[in-house]
Formats: sequence, structure tokens, C-alpha cells
Amino acid sequence: MFRKILIANRGEIACRVIDTCRRLGVATVAVHSDIDADARHVEMADEAVSLGGAAPADSYLRGDAIIAAARATGAEAIHPGYGFLSENPDFVAAVAAAGLVFIGPSADAIRAMGLKDAAKALMEEAGVPVVPGYHGRDQADVRLAQEAARIGWPVLIKAVAGGGGKGMRRVDREAEFYDALGAARSEAKKAFGNDTVLIEKFVATPRHIEVQVFGDGETALHLFERDCSLQRRHQKVIEEAPAPGMTPEMRAAMGAAAVRAAEAIGYAGAGTVEFIVDASDGLRANRFYFMEMNTRLQVEHPVTEAITGVDLVEWQLRVASGEPLPARQEDLSIRGHSFEARLYAEDAAAGFLPQTGTLTHLEFAPGARAETGVRAGDTISPWYDPMIAKLVLHGPTRATALLALERALARTRVAGTVTNLAFLRRLARHEGFAAGEVDTGLIDREVETLAARPEPSDAVRALAALGALGLDAGGARGGFHLWAPLVWTARLDWRGDPVEIRVTGLGHGNWRVDAGEGVLEVTGGAEGWRIDGRAVPAQVVAGPGAVHVFWDDAFTFGRPDPLDVARAAGAAAGTVEAPMPGLVKSVFVTAGQTVAAGDRMAVLEAMKMEHTLTAPRDGVVAEVLAEAGAQVEAGAALIRMEEDA
Repeated sequence: MFRKILIANRGEIACRVIDTCRRLGVATVAVHSDIDADARHVEMADEAVSLGGAAPADSYLRGDAIIAAARATGAEAIHPGYGFLSENPDFVAAVAAAGLVFIGPSADAIRAMGLKDAAKALMEEAGVPVVPGYHGRDQADVRLAQEAARIGWPVLIKAVAGGGGKGMRRVDREAEFYDALGAARSEAKKAFGNDTVLIEKFVATPRHIEVQVFGDGETALHLFERDCSLQRRHQKVIEEAPAPGMTPEMRAAMGAAAVRAAEAIGYAGAGTVEFIVDASDGLRANRFYFMEMNTRLQVEHPVTEAITGVDLVEWQLRVASGEPLPARQEDLSIRGHSFEARLYAEDAAAGFLPQTGTLTHLEFAPGARAETGVRAGDTISPWYDPMIAKLVLHGPTRATALLALERALARTRVAGTVTNLAFLRRLARHEGFAAGEVDTGLIDREVETLAARPEPSDAVRALAALGALGLDAGGARGGFHLWAPLVWTARLDWRGDPVEIRVTGLGHGNWRVDAGEGVLEVTGGAEGWRIDGRAVPAQVVAGPGAVHVFWDDAFTFGRPDPLDVARAAGAAAGTVEAPMPGLVKSVFVTAGQTVAAGDRMAVLEAMKMEHTLTAPRDGVVAEVLAEAGAQVEAGAALIRMEEDA
């Protein structure tokens, strides 16, 4: 076993590799960009080396700097994770030339699977079924159109160097072919520097099922299948293992085909053979076709680990250090069912646009395996993939594992950025998905419903108001002043629209809240929230500029600074008002005094803090209406300015 390795990656996969290395007693070296200097993977590693600027080209894609860092720190091997340089054969060759071990397949194996057309030809020779299509060198427009007609409509045009759906177009009829071909080539050229395409038969009811393989360079075995059919824009969203509806005959046939694929290229380490399955007539052993092979560890590898009890990273380290395969095929079996959901900083309702922001609150559900590279306080930057975490759940059956996933998503709390949590929850509750009726088009067909932005109920608005006023579930603030109940007005913002909610304190952690359609009785205590006497599984988190309510979905309300509101109103009216109920601690001006905009005029104690009230404009104080020690209501006039001449 290695004594020290360098991890040429960042984020959750770097943290995942470090976890296994810690268990095995292997020292780790992290690399990082300038903006990742304080990242979680850097904190976890034994050593860290800076690579340079924020852009991947200036940091994580600098193979020469990574190799130099490995040599300088005494690392014996480099683990590439996934993405970045993990499938770059030139980098693999450079690692070997430097006298280091690449924890993964050989450069030749990566090259063999690097181009889709060459890989498909190789798979046909190895007896692995491939989708009917054209993978030839003749790229003339007319020849490609002829081949498409021969295959039969609809067809897929796919970039041979492609990935992630780039350079891919579906064509349903001959009249659309040439425009689609031009668009696919243009996109492929920009993304991969290669506009060569292949033509494949389009599978009408496709399922994406992949097989985890592991080899030692000569022989290989498989660790069963994963279903990755829940996709949007060809990106996986929720993965599971094993595949629902899989028969023993088809599992054996797919596993054997995947092993043939791995052995055909002398594969070493963890890899995934991806198949497209025609599920129009259920899962049948003669209806699966090779798509591509990912010559690295996959993002979704934890679901395979969950059902087999195998640590795939440990296997990678052991085989790369010269040990034989840790198991035989007959030693492996499936135990239960597992799901993985990818939690992203993205706005599902806006076409899944990536989002940025600082994670002011981050809490994962108890019992879930949360693979993450971030902590509360970390920033989701625009430079890298916006994944926050992968949530992995396991159960004895598919139904119990899916229920565990849905509950875990409901109990995961993220504040500080827009996420796809609500979208994932709706997907986990989808009736067709629950029944195992999945295909790669499910999300696209129902995206409007799945990705709709949640609207807050009156109960959610009531909790947001209490959070904004500092009235937490512990009931820390009282509700009466002398013989009259205290009344507050919470001013919030919901997607650009102002929201005002009236809250009346009833004492002992009880409030009456007028949140819109009706009046709600809300109780907060150590045991949590109750609304109209009913316990609700809600959590309220108030942060700078926002208050978040987690209850089924996540609701974020803007929290305008009450002092800014008061200043704006005061500047217009010439009167300084109390922005919230509180105690006047000090008054610093007198009638007739000349002040400049921003001068300190009084201090108000409210919401457990002292707030300085300042002059809204240049002018003269006409009248001081409150004295130190006075308890005032929100909106009470404290100081009046003389009108401008």
C-alpha cells in the first residue's frame, strides 16, 4: 500500500478519497487554486500545495504543476478523482514518466475509449452489443444523410469526442437532418475541438443503465448495475442501484458484456460501461447497447458501494499499488437498494441555471451519507461545478430506500443560495418514479411541474415574520408591555414584492400572526413550532439580509434593513422614526441643533441589539419627541427636522 498520495482534484471527490486514505493510514496531499486555499478538502488533507489562479486552466488542469507538487511532497501516486485530468491520457503518460503511479487505467486504455466511434468499433470486435448506427470516417454531409435514412428515423447525431449532451441532436425526419448536422458540428467544434460525428438509431423509450467494472490490467469483474435514467439535458440527477425491473438474465448478460469491454482494453482500476436500454417492452437481455465507457471513478459510485459493501476507492489504491483484485465475481452480491441525489446550487425554475452565494446555513439529514466538499460559511463560486453534496440513502427494499431519500431531502437545510432541493423532493415523490417507470425523458416531459417555484403558505409567512423579528422557537422574547400586548410589524420581501405581517405577542412564547388570508396562533418552544395547536416540522433560520423557513420546501424571504427603511422614510418626511419596537437607550441631539446627514441622533435597543439612528439629511432639529428610557412602538416619531427653506 502507498504511504502517501496526492489528490489531483477538489470538492467532494477529493474529500471522499481522503476519507478512505485516513482509514487506511495513507497520508494525503491536496492541491488547490487560490480561491480554494481554505476549502474543506485542503483542511482535511495532511499537506496542501497551491496551483495558482481560480480558473481550472490556471490550477486544476496544470498537469506539470500537479506532478511537481507530488514529487516535492514525496507522494508516490496521484489519484485523479473525476473530471479535470482524470481521463487525459497525456497526463497519465506524464505521471508514469515522472516515476509516479497513476491511480487509474493506462493511457492506452483511456485512448481506446476516448472517441465514441473507435470505441464502438472495438466493442463490436469484443462481442459487446452496440446501437445500430454509422461510425465511419466518411463525414460528407450526403453520406451521413444516406446512413441516417438507412438506419431509420428518428436518429441521433452525436459528436465522437462528446460528453454531457454537447454536439448531440435528435432528428425525426429527413428534412431536419442538414440543419441539425450543422448545429451539432458547430457545438462539437467549440466544445471539443473536433467536429466529427456519428449517427445512431434513436431509442424511443430509453433507459440509461451502467455497469460498474473493476480490472487489474488483465482480468476484470463487475459490481452490478446502476440506473441513471433520471436526467435533464443529459446530466444525471438521481441514480440508483440496482436497476428497477432488472431480471437475473439481463443482469448476467450486461455484466458479462461489461467485463468483455474492460478486458478488451486491458483495463485497470474502477470504470463504468454505460448502456442505453430499449425499455419499450420491459427489460430484455437482447435490448441493451453499448454507449461509452467512463475510464474513471463515477460521481454515482456510492450507490454501488452501498449495495455491495465495497469501498471502491480502497480497491483503487490496492490494485494501483500492485495487489491483485480484492474479490472474485462469485464473492459479490447485492444487498438492498440505494439512491443518490445530486444537490446543486441551481435554479430549477430558471432552466437549472447555476447559482452562486455564501452558504449561511448547511445541515444534512441525520442518517444520510452526505458526500460534500463544502461547509457552512463556504462560497459557491462561478469557477467550478456548483454541486453542494450528494445524498446517498440505503434500505432493504427499493420502496424503503426511496422513502428514506424523500425524508432526507425534506430534512436537508441549505441557506445562502438557490438550490434544487424542492425539485429533488418532487422527483422523489413522483408516482411513476416510485413505481420504477423511469426513462431518460421523464424529467423533460414534466419539468414544469417538477421545477415550479414553491409558493409560501400563510403559515410559512407567519414563521418568516417571527424569524425576522427575532422571535425564535425558544420563545425568548416576551409578549406584553405593562397591561397591553406588544405589536410588531415584520417587513419582508418575497421575490421582489414587499410583505408586511402584523405580529401580536400573547406571552409565554405565543403570538397571534396576521399573515394574509387569516389569523394564526403560533407557539414556539424548546420542542419546536406549533400553529393553531398543531406541531409542524419547520425550522426558521434568520441570517443577514434574509430569513429562511424550511418546511417541506425551502423558502427564502428578503429581510430589508429596518434602519434603511426608516432612513428613507425619514429623509422624505423629515422625521426620524423607530424602525421597530424597542427601548430608547440614548438621545444625542437637542432642538435647534444643526446636523449633517449621517450624524448620530439616538440609539434604539431592539431585537437584542443596539441600533444607531442617524440624521436622514442636512438640517436643523426642530423637536425631540422621545427621551432616553422610553419604550416606543414601531413607527413612533422620535425626532423631527425643520422643513427645508
